[in-house]
Amino acid sequence: MTRARSIKKFLKFAGLPLAIFIIVLVVPFVNGFYYSFTDWDGFKTTKLVGFTNYTESFADPRFWSTLKFTALFVVVSLVLVNVVAFGLALIVTSKLRSKNFLRTFFFVPNLIGGVILGVIWQFIFNSALVAIAEKYDWEPFKESWLQDTNKAFWALIIVTIWQSSGYMMIVYITGLISIEKDLIEASEIDGASPLRALFSIKIPLMAQAFTIALFLTLRSGFMAYDVNVALTGGGPFRTTELISLHIFEDAFAEGDFGTGQAKAVIMFLVVALAALVQVTISKRYEVQR
Repeated sequence: MTRARSIKKFLKFAGLPLAIFIIVLVVPFVNGFYYSFTDWDGFKTTKLVGFTNYTESFADPRFWSTLKFTALFVVVSLVLVNVVAFGLALIVTSKLRSKNFLRTFFFVPNLIGGVILGVIWQFIFNSALVAIAEKYDWEPFKESWLQDTNKAFWALIIVTIWQSSGYMMIVYITGLISIEKDLIEASEIDGASPLRALFSIKIPLMAQAFTIALFLTLRSGFMAYDVNVALTGGGPFRTTELISLHIFEDAFAEGDFGTGQAKAVIMFLVVALAALVQVTISKRYEVQR
């Protein structure tokens, strides 16, 4: 009776969310995993093809180039987004009178949709900066960064930082305000400088915030799609094509739904492994501190 009542209470409060989770996430994931072993054409399957789709995926040089580019993008954005976000968190938790306004100002870019954000920054790089550079003779911006195979990567990084830093800032703010004020006051009495207090007290005590922020940045970096489409479209010459865009193009533009689904499964495994390694290392750091 007790177990039956517990199950009944669970289903009463969590049954609907659990059903939605299964329908929206679990069922599509299982179907996608199954389709990666078939000759799926987007509508139906006629036979199982084993690991043929995976073999073709690994043999595709474009898949490897986009995967390498995505890994580079994730590493660079992971570092820069969190450095900027932590710096912003330090600013808005200081004694500035305008800190509430600054919190809102820094967070607003995260509220803008990725496609709209990409279009806005496309105008900035293609027109606004070029016009200003021609007027004031700014050599680095005389040509659009989006048309340069080297600078387009950094344009993508800049937009990612601008969009994501405000959200990660909230995570770091939560970590900073959770530190007991008594510890900070004690360090000040002992003569610790603000820099020493930052590295010896604040950062070690908010290790959990770093774990969460790094995980979220890592995940969003691998899953980046909308900004990539709207800002560069993978160009120039597919040099800024991230793995999500590549999978979409492979499936819907070229009609290779089977290999596209296989690449999606591979991407899932890569992201899961990277996230597991990151969280494991971060958790060990928390324990050590």
